[in-house]
Amino acid sequence: MTTDPSLEQFGYRQELRRTLSFNDLLIYGLIFMVPIAPFGIFGSVFQASGGMVALAYIIGMVAMAFTAFSYSQMAKAFPMAGSVYTYAGRGIVGPVGFMAGWAMLLDYVLVPALLYLIASLAMASFVPLPVWAWLLVFVVLNTIVNYTGIQMTARVTRYMLIAELIVLAIFILIGLFALIQGKAQTGALTPLFNPDTFSWPLAFGAVSVAVLSFLGFDGISMLAEESKVDSHKIGRSMIAALGLAGALFIVQTWIGALLTPNRSQLLSGGDPNGTAFYDMAEFAGGHWLGILTAVSTAIAWGFANSLVAQAATSRLLYAMARDRQLPAFLAKIHPKNKVPVNATLLVALVSLAVGLFLANREDGIALISSLVNFGAMTAFLALHLSVIVHYFFKKGSRDLWRHLIAPLIGFGILVYVVINASIAAQVVGIVWLAIGLLVLATFFAYGRRPLLAALGESHDAPLK
Repeated sequence: MTTDPSLEQFGYRQELRRTLSFNDLLIYGLIFMVPIAPFGIFGSVFQASGGMVALAYIIGMVAMAFTAFSYSQMAKAFPMAGSVYTYAGRGIVGPVGFMAGWAMLLDYVLVPALLYLIASLAMASFVPLPVWAWLLVFVVLNTIVNYTGIQMTARVTRYMLIAELIVLAIFILIGLFALIQGKAQTGALTPLFNPDTFSWPLAFGAVSVAVLSFLGFDGISMLAEESKVDSHKIGRSMIAALGLAGALFIVQTWIGALLTPNRSQLLSGGDPNGTAFYDMAEFAGGHWLGILTAVSTAIAWGFANSLVAQAATSRLLYAMARDRQLPAFLAKIHPKNKVPVNATLLVALVSLAVGLFLANREDGIALISSLVNFGAMTAFLALHLSVIVHYFFKKGSRDLWRHLIAPLIGFGILVYVVINASIAAQVVGIVWLAIGLLVLATFFAYGRRPLLAALGESHDAPLK
């Protein structure tokens, strides 16, 4: 069992069930990131990066490595649910935590909808059912599993991870064989550097899309109150999941970029139907490989990935609600299954509604991807600042690398990524943050200044 301070010392009761091991956390993070995640957004990253897909993922992994490191530091200080909302609120001050949580909501609430949409489009491309029907199927299945309890979620993700790794191994082997046969469409180093298209703004703009594949390792922090390992291992599981997933992303996108046919068309016209990877797989290994990768993407994104995304999102809503910064009904825990039941159901409804709306837009995937990334990157900026403020200024730490230099580097990289994100994402993201500031101002106006339990200031309500 964990040797960390009890939740009571932070002002909360232990309501969720502690059952997850280090391996459970690692598998959860890998499933959340999806080992075959590039399958679904390959065309978008290819166009955004000028064909330098591997470079985009390498930069993305480096950027996320600093973020994972900062997560590991804050998870040791505050081993509880809420992620950046908790870390910024306790590491800096309550209102900053609220805004960090608000930024994360743009990411977490939209992530399941994005996953359902990509999966439904993939399934509808070869099974004669409309996109809305597939959306409904995926949402209902995942909600049932998450409602059953975190143990069921963990059990299902183990089997899904094994299946995804088998499919990925098949693609890599066949892709390498195709390259040996001479099917490469460009030079071996072009996925890493193409002098005809390279520019730093282009590379980092592509990272703002590619980084979508890495979002998920941070979801491990949401399960801190359901983990039976100490907080040091929670941080290590995040770093391990990021490293393993990053290596897989780079290998598969490098091979895919070498085998992509109709490169000029993809660079100029993009991939509105999200089928670029499946077309490339068919070119490399035949029609069956195209079908296999499409079906695998649908199941991985629509079931496995969205399953854990729904779980993580419900924990964020639960953490904010128990601090009275969201409606109290979202903090309700199922008496038997020990899951935030109302938060889980709300995520399902929002995901279905957003997915159905975006299914009718040609730019649906690109739009929601950029919005998800903007929310995540903004929250990660607050994470890095929370490390510096909590350890370096409040605690007086003189570990310059871990508590000042590394978070500053991570902060700088993410600022550049946010600046080079799409204009639509920037506009919507800024509007979302502005709404959050209005909500925060309303809290102050009505005497409900955001406070977290056991911070030396009391809530009007009794201990949660």
